[in-house]
Amino acid sequence: MKAIWNNQIIAESNDTIVVENNHYFPKNSIKEEFFKPSATHTICPWKGLASYYTIEVDGKQNPDAAWYYPEPKVAAQNIAGYTAFWKGVKITE
Repeated sequence: MKAIWNNQIIAESNDTIVVENNHYFPKNSIKEEFFKPSATHTICPWKGLASYYTIEVDGKQNPDAAWYYPEPKVAAQNIAGYTAFWKGVKITE
């Protein structure tokens, strides 16, 4: 699977985990140069506290377009260290 934004592959892996129709990419598949930490956090009742990244490609930013669970709850331990996308990030094979 590939995560693409602004015509750039920002993550690529054959080992994504699908949760609630979102592909979660393992940490080693993320091209870190495109990811900037965000101060945004949200809470999922069963996954826990989510943290976000702003994606930056060729000077364009997509705020909070990627999220991850640094310390997921027990029910979501399988996505610890994985990142998912939204806000116009295209997921393709």
